[in-house]
Amino acid sequence: MTPGAALAAECARYAAMGWMRGTSGNLSVVVDRDPLRLAVTVSGRDKGELTADDVVLVDAEGRTDDPVKVPSAEAGLHGRIAAVSGAGAVVHVHALAPVVAAEHWPGGVELRDLEMLKGFGRRAHDDVVVVPVVPNDQDMAVLGDAFEAGYRADVPALIVARHGVYVWGADLYQARHRLECLEWLVRFEVETRGDPR
Repeated sequence: MTPGAALAAECARYAAMGWMRGTSGNLSVVVDRDPLRLAVTVSGRDKGELTADDVVLVDAEGRTDDPVKVPSAEAGLHGRIAAVSGAGAVVHVHALAPVVAAEHWPGGVELRDLEMLKGFGRRAHDDVVVVPVVPNDQDMAVLGDAFEAGYRADVPALIVARHGVYVWGADLYQARHRLECLEWLVRFEVETRGDPR
């Protein structure tokens, strides 16, 4: 499957889940490491209706030589995450639970003693995962710096306050599985907030 076809299929899946409403969200896959180049979804298209052609190649800063296709404005953050983490794919969606969780825990969303932590490659018990939360900014360099400041190799996710969530993995499928687990985990935290454990 081509990168474009794979990205379109994943976008359709997330759109059906309500995580990529309208034209929101963006996905990328690394197509080359030296120099770093990514295939990223184009801007301004309904993510549930993308085709294999609705991707554009960008460099590590999110720039493209394509005179027609416009990459997502957040392509530069995708590049920064891939460069720092070594990820092969980055997904950015607007699932509600992580954004709500960031409202309650702006210093980071702590997850512990939940079976779904195994989806992050962590233990279900006696392990603490803190998902970083950073303030939203329209400048991808600022967001990239905030990501790097809080980056931990064992937490493949970042919540951007009042915006959305980024999750990454070796490929689109690992990133998807991690995102699905993270959404469940933070939804649990939000819905049980204040309940004694």
